[in-house]
Parts: sequence; C-alpha cells; structure tokens
Amino acid sequence: MDRNSYIIYIIDLFEKNGLGHLIDTDKASKLYELSSLLVETNKITNLTAITDEKDIILKHFLDSATVCDSFLEEWSILDVGCGAGFPSLPLAILRPDLKITSIDSTGKKINFVNRAANLLGLSNLKAICTRAEDFAKTDREFFDACTSRAVARLNVLAELCVPFVKLGGLFVAMKSDKGSEEYNEAKKGIITLGCELRNMNELTLADENTVIAREIYCFEKIVHTPMQYPRNYSQIAKKPL
Repeated sequence: MDRNSYIIYIIDLFEKNGLGHLIDTDKASKLYELSSLLVETNKITNLTAITDEKDIILKHFLDSATVCDSFLEEWSILDVGCGAGFPSLPLAILRPDLKITSIDSTGKKINFVNRAANLLGLSNLKAICTRAEDFAKTDREFFDACTSRAVARLNVLAELCVPFVKLGGLFVAMKSDKGSEEYNEAKKGIITLGCELRNMNELTLADENTVIAREIYCFEKIVHTPMQYPRNYSQIAKKPL
C-alpha cells in the first residue's frame, strides 16, 4: 500500500475494532512511519517476525492499543521487556499525555526504540537497556502503571512488574485467550507481591483475514511489595511464586 492508502486502512481498522477514539490522521501517519522504519530496520537487524504491513497493524499496533484506556491522564508507564517497542511505541503515539519508559535487556532493540522515538518526535518515551531485576534497585514503586506483552507467563511476569508500581497504581498484563489458565496459577503470588485483580477485559481484534483473542488483566497495587522481590530471573523462573 502507498502512504495514503495505508493511513486510511489504519484508521478504518481502528474504527472497526472499537478503537477509533484513539486514532486520527496525524497519529495514523506516525504509525505508518513506524511500520516503514520497522520493516526497513528488520532487513538488517532481527527485531520482529511480523513484517507484513497488514499484520503489523493488527498484531502490533491494534494489539498495543488495547491497553490505552487502562491508564489515567499523564500517568507514568513502564513497559517491561519492550522488545522492538510494543506496546510502548504505539502507546506513545496514541497517548501523547503519558510518560513512558521502556526497558529490555537486548541492546539492538532498545537502540531501535530510541531511534524510532527520536525520528517520530516522541518526547514522551525513553528506552533503557537493563534487566527488570536491576532496574528495580533504583526505580522501585516509581511508576503509576507497569505493563508488558509476550514476555513470560503471568506467575513469572508479575514478579518482574509489580515491584515497579506505586500504591494505588496498576499492573496491566496483556495475555492471549489462555490468560485465565495463567491467572489461576499466578493468583497466590500476585497477592504476595501486593496486588489484587481489579478487572479483566476480554476482546477480539480482527482484519479481513485474521481474528485474534486477547485478555487484559488489570491488577491494583494495594500494599507495598516485600523488599525481597524481585529475585534474580533464574530464581523466578525456577520457582515462581
């Protein structure tokens, strides 16, 4: 698709998936530029397995947009294990009021996120190359919300994310339609970390060829996370809470 057709297609797909309130021509234009940059960079540096232009809209942009309405205005957001910038890059475009920090342990992906943010003029996003366990030593309970997509099962992910969340803030976990299975095995640990389930939103995203199911779990931080968490990742993975 050419630029204009792509922008029109983005707006149309957002509207058909009930997310039209998040998009306008300027934001769609930035998503087009992000898509082009992702595809070109991916030819040199492996960032994502999703490279078809329509799949990028559905599986990266729309999927990232599903958490936009979880956050209050001007909240500080941490994206743990951001990879090539999802959900943080679309989130920064669609919600310019948010202050977003992305972390990942892979330098080439963090370099891409920072480069994309700079080229797109996203002054509300910064990316840092670090591990969650290390970052928690300096930025513990600093953010209004923490989110993550496609990083780990919920019983592991919670320990990587919850320690960053302020009291009264949210841990927002983006899951597939198998999320309930993960939630059941993670419930006890999430309580131990200081959170309780506020709500779970089931939704489907679709284009003309594909339908994907999603579950968004929002956990509220009700007590401080005990200081011994997060543990080293090897300990978390070996023996989840």
